[in-house]
Amino acid sequence: MNARILSHQPDAEFFIDEQCYINELSNSESDPSLSIAKARVKPGVSTRWHALKDTVERYVILAGTGRVEVGDLPAQDLGPHDVVIIPAGCRQRISNTGAEDLVFLALCSPRFDVACYEEL
Repeated sequence: MNARILSHQPDAEFFIDEQCYINELSNSESDPSLSIAKARVKPGVSTRWHALKDTVERYVILAGTGRVEVGDLPAQDLGPHDVVIIPAGCRQRISNTGAEDLVFLALCSPRFDVACYEEL
């Protein structure tokens, strides 16, 4: 891997069927151990139940409020700076419970690949 700086590209955000907007901040074959995406969920929206096979995911809440459901844990309310750790293969979804967008970083290791996504 070589040192480099990745500039934020706000216009690169796209909507996915999971019901959220994604901006891939870093997801490259040259850095296979980690990907970083900024996710945005509109007020009143819940993402679909899903799991990532062979991929650990972490959410870092940046703005807004939400409720996350992960595996067999009870649903938990979230706010800025909360961190959610989601083991590989673990069912998950997140809901925006506030009046503004819920924004969080999704860090995946190894890096996210669409082949690891499983809708439940």
